[in-house]
Amino acid sequence: MRHLISVCDMKGKVEYLLDLADKFKNGLIKGKPLKDKYMAMVFEKASTRTRVSFEVGMSQLGGTPLYLSAQDLQLGRGEPIADTARTLSRYVDAIMIRAFRHQDVIELAENASVPVINGLTDLEHPCQTLADMQTIREYKGDFNRKLAFIGDGNNVCNSLILISAILGMDIYVASPKGYEPNKVIVKKAEEIARGQSMIKVTNDPYEAVAGADVVYTDVWVSMGRENETEERLKAFRPYQVNKDLMDHAKADAIFMHCLPAKRGQETTSDVIDGPNSVVWDQAENRLHAQKAIMYWLIR
Repeated sequence: MRHLISVCDMKGKVEYLLDLADKFKNGLIKGKPLKDKYMAMVFEKASTRTRVSFEVGMSQLGGTPLYLSAQDLQLGRGEPIADTARTLSRYVDAIMIRAFRHQDVIELAENASVPVINGLTDLEHPCQTLADMQTIREYKGDFNRKLAFIGDGNNVCNSLILISAILGMDIYVASPKGYEPNKVIVKKAEEIARGQSMIKVTNDPYEAVAGADVVYTDVWVSMGRENETEERLKAFRPYQVNKDLMDHAKADAIFMHCLPAKRGQETTSDVIDGPNSVVWDQAENRLHAQKAIMYWLIR
């Protein structure tokens, strides 16, 4: 039984999945390979790109997606994760879940008899980073590059660190003190990289973007952290990706953001709407990457 809970579950398969995503994007895979397949999509958090890309992607592959809000399920009334996993497994061919707690997704997978896909947790966002790598390869051709992530060491950042290590790409993360990426994730990535790529965590955004091929940022206040808004806005103010910061990257550096963006906070409109921004291609690639993941796990 294959699951996609962590980026590490794609180790040895990332290039295959990227090639598959490109084939879907270019219309090279015909037919309905997931005809008569059903996928439960469980959402504890609000979503635009994850929901639409999975729902449209599953339909395009011939399958049927089922949107399930956690509050509409018995899960929202206290049914154990394990019982939900066992029940859904009797009805569907796969489960995608967008959850608050990473441990809940692990527990779901441990008790499910169908593939489970992590659509986002507090620790990782593997589906997002597969689309990110597809976008980087489209624009840069290879992964012999430097990626600078500026901002909160959050779930997206953690997954970017892991997938960069797998692909041999250098990654520099600049975060305020106390907001660095997960130390266990960083250590795991260093073990994967084995010196083949640089993984650097710093508190200096200018050090991180110096000579970077890719500059990436995300919101400063993630869902579930709203009570920290005032404190975070103060801490992250020097980490805004604006024209001044972008000028320290390579002239042809691309700007990335997993969206939604808070313009005027983590980035400025002249950057996200500027000529180096690839955020809309990045968002589109969620559809193609998601199709690759479902094809791999469900077919």
